[in-house]
Amino acid sequence: MLFFEKKGASETPWTKQLWIYDLRTNKHFTLKTNPLSRADLDEFVDLYQVGNRHQRAATWSPENPDGRWRAYSYDELVARDKTSLDIFWLKDASLADSDDLPSPGVIARDIVEDLQAALSQFKLIAADLDETVDE
Repeated sequence: MLFFEKKGASETPWTKQLWIYDLRTNKHFTLKTNPLSRADLDEFVDLYQVGNRHQRAATWSPENPDGRWRAYSYDELVARDKTSLDIFWLKDASLADSDDLPSPGVIARDIVEDLQAALSQFKLIAADLDETVDE
């Protein structure tokens, strides 16, 4: 989410800091088995400090690299390649160490099995749709 304040034009940027809360990394929400709930946003709401934004405090630091709440200065942002706001700082636990990965043959077999299972399911769906069209 991005929050903006409406301000008039200025020769110098109004933005001094951009605060980011990373709710993507290592959080795996799904519609059915793990839907996003209000409780998942409680930390962000507390840290956002809606009524007192100048008192915000980052949870990320070099000593706490797992902190989800972090501020970037204007200079840090414009120094990024193409001023990209696709910003990550947390280590994604789902990215396995390449030494722990199965062999390419095992991965290929797993992919083939998944694709064959999906194809079988689509054939069933197509057959069901053909029957409803014929009726």
